[in-house]
Amino acid sequence: MTRAVGTVVRGLRGPIINKGDNIEQIVVDTVINAAKIEGFSIEDRDIVTVTESIVARAQGNYATIDDIATDIKAKFGDETIGIIFPILSRNRFANCLRGIAKGAKSIVLMLSYPSDEVGNHLVDIDELDIKGINPWTDVLSEAQFREHFGFIQHPFTGVDYIEYYKSLIQAEGVTCEVIFSNNPKTILDYTKKVLTCDIHSRFRTKRILTNHGAEKVYGLDDILSESINDSGFNEAFGLLGSNKATEDSVKLFPNNCQPIVDEIQARIKEVTGKTVEVMIYGDGAFKDPVGKIWELADPVVSPAYTKGLNGTPNEVKLKYLADNNFSHLHGEELKQAISEYIQNKKEDLVGAMEAQGTTPRKLTDLIGSLSDLTSGSGDKGTPIIYIQGYFDNYTK
Repeated sequence: MTRAVGTVVRGLRGPIINKGDNIEQIVVDTVINAAKIEGFSIEDRDIVTVTESIVARAQGNYATIDDIATDIKAKFGDETIGIIFPILSRNRFANCLRGIAKGAKSIVLMLSYPSDEVGNHLVDIDELDIKGINPWTDVLSEAQFREHFGFIQHPFTGVDYIEYYKSLIQAEGVTCEVIFSNNPKTILDYTKKVLTCDIHSRFRTKRILTNHGAEKVYGLDDILSESINDSGFNEAFGLLGSNKATEDSVKLFPNNCQPIVDEIQARIKEVTGKTVEVMIYGDGAFKDPVGKIWELADPVVSPAYTKGLNGTPNEVKLKYLADNNFSHLHGEELKQAISEYIQNKKEDLVGAMEAQGTTPRKLTDLIGSLSDLTSGSGDKGTPIIYIQGYFDNYTK
């Protein structure tokens, strides 16, 4: 019988994870139990994805505001710190900022505008046009920003992030000056000691600052890149990818994840005889057309995955084949011609017209986005995603 369904994605309900839990066995047990209860079979090249949050929870990868402050003091000493390009997020950055402020003498906070790196807007870009302001060249003081735009609350959170971030810094007894610029070099007019908080552009920002006279340059990926007073840490990403845990702590991005995905794959193989692919995922990489938020506040979509998830899709566009190569065919003849074309397609379709319009993204970015949208960020209770048929095509 011809299959009527292609890719199937299931959100699997698992237990609440705590520090010290055996995350590998929990994932395996959850998958095996779901297959039994829901009546689906585990097959080769199925995909198991696990949200980074429960991996970090099992690892106990947490740190306090005091831990952050200790690292800031060790790196910057008794100096005025320029904090540049943070994202506008209570969940992602507020506790980080509190820890940074607690370890600082004074702070110059430089915000990008009209939006942060991931699309959270301080002001609508149309308002800049109306006021005749060029965000690529114009540097604004807090007073100038307020004079032009007033007090603006974020449409989703109801927070005025300028006032909110400034108040968090001042609550630690630290003076704070707020400026607005998209040029990293601007901060060097105020201080030569800089903590750059951007995520995906951080290497460029560090290079620009270093090449133009900065005396100390660190990124969030350098803060808590090793343990402070037995705290959690992330060797590769530091504070990047962290979330608020409690009022005085953060949960960091999980550490050393490759052995985890490899072990889950091995245990499922041992139980079922099937080789599934496994990955750990964080934020998906997609843009909200209404809120304009890009979503990807983690440093990568996937910090670890099994080798079968390397690479990008190698697909042809069915509608292109139907409209061009086989426009003279219909019905069963068309189906047969397209099926034969797919079965004989080249291993590398880069530049081929038949592949135009397909998505040239990494498999892990595509699957991570699919997983993130399935699990959500709220109370669905499905931190493990099971995907079947992802590598199938029209001929299967």
